[in-house]
Amino acid sequence: MDRKSTPDLSTDVSTVPKVSTSSTGSPPAGAPQALATVAVVGLGTMGTGIAEILTRAGREVIGIDIDDAAARRAVAALEASTARAVRRERVTERERQDALARFRTFRDLQAAAEADLVIEVVPEEYELKRQVFTALDGIVRPDAILATGTNALSVTRLAADSAHPERVLGLHFFNPAPAMKLVEVVSCVLTAPAAVTAVTGLARELGKDPIAVGDRPGFVADGLLFGYLNQAAAMYESRYATREDIDAAMKLGCGLPMGPLALLDLIGVDTARTVLEAMYAASRDRLHAPAPILGQLAEAGLTGRKAGRGFYTYEAPGSAVTVPDDRTPTTAQDLDAGRAVRSVGVAGSGTMASGIAEVFAKAGFQVVLAARSLEKAEAAKARIAKSLDRSVAKGRLTAEARETALAAVTAAGSLESFADVDLAVEAVAEDLGVKQQLFATLDKVCKPGAVLATTTSSLPVVACARATSRPQDVVGMHFFNPAPAMKLVEVVRTVLTADDVHATVRAVCAQVRKHPVDCGDRAGFIVNALLFPYLNNAVKMVQEHYATPDAIDAAMKLGGGYPMGPFELLDVVGLDVSLAIEKVLHAEFRDPGLAPAPLLEHLVAAGCLGRKTGRGFREYARR
Repeated sequence: MDRKSTPDLSTDVSTVPKVSTSSTGSPPAGAPQALATVAVVGLGTMGTGIAEILTRAGREVIGIDIDDAAARRAVAALEASTARAVRRERVTERERQDALARFRTFRDLQAAAEADLVIEVVPEEYELKRQVFTALDGIVRPDAILATGTNALSVTRLAADSAHPERVLGLHFFNPAPAMKLVEVVSCVLTAPAAVTAVTGLARELGKDPIAVGDRPGFVADGLLFGYLNQAAAMYESRYATREDIDAAMKLGCGLPMGPLALLDLIGVDTARTVLEAMYAASRDRLHAPAPILGQLAEAGLTGRKAGRGFYTYEAPGSAVTVPDDRTPTTAQDLDAGRAVRSVGVAGSGTMASGIAEVFAKAGFQVVLAARSLEKAEAAKARIAKSLDRSVAKGRLTAEARETALAAVTAAGSLESFADVDLAVEAVAEDLGVKQQLFATLDKVCKPGAVLATTTSSLPVVACARATSRPQDVVGMHFFNPAPAMKLVEVVRTVLTADDVHATVRAVCAQVRKHPVDCGDRAGFIVNALLFPYLNNAVKMVQEHYATPDAIDAAMKLGGGYPMGPFELLDVVGLDVSLAIEKVLHAEFRDPGLAPAPLLEHLVAAGCLGRKTGRGFREYARR
């Protein structure tokens, strides 16, 4: 999730000293262990953040940038951050002054002559980086380490073009560098182990969590992240969903700190396009081929926050505050008249069915919870009682509200009990035949005008609708598990769904305090269509022996702010469930890149389904 591409992060190659690339001596087998003096080339957002970390950790930092304004901004940023630290009593004023004294800025690369380590964070242009590294070969000591901050270009190629390839590696920080814990230490076949050891040790001393990775575009975190971002951009470009709904879906449905389109604006649309071009050149995977909209925005100069406009419009260049524009949706759709809903029927007896019934009961609806037998329905209601008890114990619900909600739920052993409900929600097994049979029954027992909703996460809603004589009354209402806690509901409208049915479901979502997002009736809707290709690509990384599940999980949690790593999530969801969704996505979109990873298929065939079986990508204690 590199966001270092900013207008001021530049080095003018015309000022790079014209020096001989021959070394004054052969580098020793080892590398400087202390790395006491570090030069940072490029003082944009990322370079400034790296300089701050190093300075506050006691290193002498040489900041180099041809742009005097960039250097001044870097100094001002360090002054401001250390002043905040003093106010928060994290450092003393004396420590602050010492840190500021350790940071010096220069225009010329010659200033790096005595550095033990040089970190370049200039723009993602190979020729520019190559010229910087070539010049540094004739400036720095033979034992100095040269690190590139690239996340898209080949470290191997930069090393091969260097006079001392054994001292060249990648050091990929994440933005904002002072806050983000992950650092990817990238070595290639030419990199000396001593250099990797020295830089890894430095990263730990800086309070970071380094992971060792090989040289491929995107490495681990960005290698997974940018494919997901690219698909989100393509989803928006196709007008499948609004930018607001795509971002809300991934934040609320997956617990991500930012939506993908807002994140693209933060990273820089141009930077994202560069990374994806490099990834596609290496993989030839269509999922990495940059969505055309990225090129259109980049060519128009609409590169995100730094330009004041990208997928969103911002109040000023560099601002994080969005302002309404011509693409901002109106609230008129929420004001459309829908159908009155006072009673709700929930079909099913599993965790999702009982969770949905609880949501409606707590919101004041009369709920009929129907299962294949009264015994199963009573067991589901007992599960609701336990959930409500936990809410009371945690102070989230009063005892009186608990009794009122539970009293609103009526257990039933037959769908005949749905005769008078205004909204029927099915939450049965994810099997199209089972769902179609249930909808055919609902068609017979529910009163005219009742809204019929399916909670499917991957099956075509229209196939359920066609099992009835009133397809206009059928809509998708995809809750997320656990339903009482998760705020998101994907409202899936088919080509046959009536306008007032769509409006009714959105209004009901507001009544039960859920956030509805609109999407069309295609495989995966928003969340699963973006989430499961990302999970599948993580499995491919392990399958190809590029990284371990532990390293990948750490990279996505520490570098991407994800609440769970992909392998933790796969084991929770269930590998069989994940495989089924990936097969549906592959069948619908016919993209070879969406084909399930063979490793996932093998684990499912072996019965290793995740936590529920005690073994998936990891082993779990049996309960």
